[in-house]
Amino acid sequence: MTPPAPHEHPNQFALLKQRRFAPFFWTQFSGAANDNLFKFAFTVMVTYQVSVSWLPPALAGLVIGALFILPFLLFSATSGQLSDKFEKTRVIRFVKNLEIVIMLVAAAGFMSNNVNVQVPVLLACTFLMGLHSTIFGPVKFAYLPQALSERELTGGNGMVEMGTFVAILLGNIVGGLIIALPQIGPDLVALSCVALALIGRVVAQFIPLAPATEPSLRINWNPVTETWRNLTLAKQNAVVFRSMLGISWMWFFGATFLSQFPSFAKDIMHGNEQVASLLLVVFSIGIATGSLLCELLSKRHVEIGLVPLGAIGMSVFAVDLYFASRGLGTAPVMSLSVFITQPAHWRVMADLALLSLFAGLYSVPMYALIQLRSQPTHRARIIAANNILNALFMIVSAILAGALLKAEFTIAQIFLLVGLANAVVAFYIFMLVPEYLLRFIAFMVSRCVYRFKVTGDHHLPTQGAAVLTCNHVSFIDAVLLMAASPRPIYFVMDHRIFKTPILGWFFTLLKAIPIAPRVEDPAMYEAAFEAAANVLRDGDLLAIFPEGGITKDGQLQPFKGGIMKILENAKRDGVDAPVIPMALTNLWGSYFSRVDGAAMTKPFRRGVFNRVGLIVGSPMKMTSVTPEALQSGVAQLLR
Repeated sequence: MTPPAPHEHPNQFALLKQRRFAPFFWTQFSGAANDNLFKFAFTVMVTYQVSVSWLPPALAGLVIGALFILPFLLFSATSGQLSDKFEKTRVIRFVKNLEIVIMLVAAAGFMSNNVNVQVPVLLACTFLMGLHSTIFGPVKFAYLPQALSERELTGGNGMVEMGTFVAILLGNIVGGLIIALPQIGPDLVALSCVALALIGRVVAQFIPLAPATEPSLRINWNPVTETWRNLTLAKQNAVVFRSMLGISWMWFFGATFLSQFPSFAKDIMHGNEQVASLLLVVFSIGIATGSLLCELLSKRHVEIGLVPLGAIGMSVFAVDLYFASRGLGTAPVMSLSVFITQPAHWRVMADLALLSLFAGLYSVPMYALIQLRSQPTHRARIIAANNILNALFMIVSAILAGALLKAEFTIAQIFLLVGLANAVVAFYIFMLVPEYLLRFIAFMVSRCVYRFKVTGDHHLPTQGAAVLTCNHVSFIDAVLLMAASPRPIYFVMDHRIFKTPILGWFFTLLKAIPIAPRVEDPAMYEAAFEAAANVLRDGDLLAIFPEGGITKDGQLQPFKGGIMKILENAKRDGVDAPVIPMALTNLWGSYFSRVDGAAMTKPFRRGVFNRVGLIVGSPMKMTSVTPEALQSGVAQLLR
């Protein structure tokens, strides 16, 4: 499947008009809605309507949740292999066929009048629906990178994340409402579950074929050894593996809040069941909104700079939720109409909405990054391993929350602890993978210090080696180039900039390559070119400022010959790397430029939110590049 050019589609909502995305979206939407309609209706039924001695109502929700998660632990490794080995649309249709069979059995269970048959049958169906979701999970996230381009991946993931949480919300609401209808409730639930399964299967028929990424794969049916093998594979790419841990932590964080909503609504907010449902609605809308905002904020790239922003918001509003709910005192149980008239409750709902919104900003770029950076032949298996980690983290979340409650912590205190722990975990991950922090700095500079517009960014390659060449206007040039590229860039930079406070630390963290003139330091000069050659051999992006230094008069300076030595080394290594001319505009005269002889001496020289830009030109073949031709290309972009 070859996605069309990304600029043909203006935004993520336009994907709903595309056959490569829309049938897939509605297939996963119907599946998520069916999962939750079935589970919630069953939970309400065994809690309020039927009684069996061996399943106390207080444990019903816990048992149903555990049975649903268990297949993720047992079968995720196998499902990841199936998604890599077989054509993905074939796997999706198999899953939807399985869902129809499970829901037919569940329908018989709901309509049975014998409670000793009804409950065991529905418990078995809960496990099987967990199996259905386990198989669908890896193929769902492995399908998207095959169907969407890099510029569509964040928006596509945002749509899927939004759709999933809306489907969960609707499934819970509808399931709770119809199971409560006297006499006909179970029959309507049975009919609804089968109807949703059939709709999902019909829609799945329209999903385009997505070829297998490793059809020769031999299935390892041992889930323990295969899970370990997949985790080992993921660890080979530090960014991917630690992103998996970051996503699993988000599930730990979210599960803690979601599992405590009923008790939080009753014991802290003093509201009835409708209030608990309102909190779930607010949380789900927040996640959906944050997921959809990712494409807008990332300018249609995989922007992992949003991840630290999301982590900060999650901690800030989790902590504020504790303070907002601490002083509510005691009150009789309130109805929804009474609850929403209290001003103090609006602060709580705002905290929940913003907390979940930032969770959406946190999770979507991480999912997109894993999809983009994982080896395509192993992508589904890595995602399957991540699903196992997610399940384990959610189980630990439930155990830890139970232990804290037993130790007489309040629910508000648990939220506070999780919010503080989130800050610690996020900081640890960002120190392990500095790319997140660096992208966050670039994201903030390009959107808060400047209004940064990139033109021609479709010329930036999404894979493979390339040499980026740009005019050198200010000390912030590298940061802006990094903000424009969805991939990491390795910069060759004058060694003196590393002595500049703060910027030196930043460029060291960026793994920039210091270079000095050959007459000044021959060893550093040669080491720089060898390091540059290694970057291109590894298929990464290398950036160089051929002028050799920051302009002192705002004019384009003559390009030096170092670029030719880089290209000669690439040819020596058999690397065919295109050379991409780029031009930064309107930066001269800013705080970071040398407009008055010295940079960074007059803050707010031009105020804030200045418009600056980057123009990316068409790639040039290595064989046609000379310093003069490259300089001419950059000069034309500046006109």
